Amino acid sequence: MRDNRAEQEFELTVDGYRAVAAYQREGDRIVFTHTHVPKPIEGHGVAARLVRAALDSARDEGLKVVAQCSYVRAYIDRHPEYRDLLG
Repeated sequence: MRDNRAEQEFELTVDGYRAVAAYQREGDRIVFTHTHVPKPIEGHGVAARLVRAALDSARDEGLKVVAQCSYVRAYIDRHPEYRDLLG
């Protein structure tokens, strides 16, 4: 997983396909706007790996998370250990 700050996307490449979790930084907050996983690699846990790494990065940087993306919101709902990041 790579944080491509120039594009404001966390990226994960699997089998030559690029999945992204797009975001916008706003001071001490990170707003996740959408997640995209190409169809050929859907259903293999790629989005979960990507979002988990992105949330861990936000925690490491002391950022609060705004989950505009429905997938990020659902991930946090399923993993209560990340709820403290919401803000």
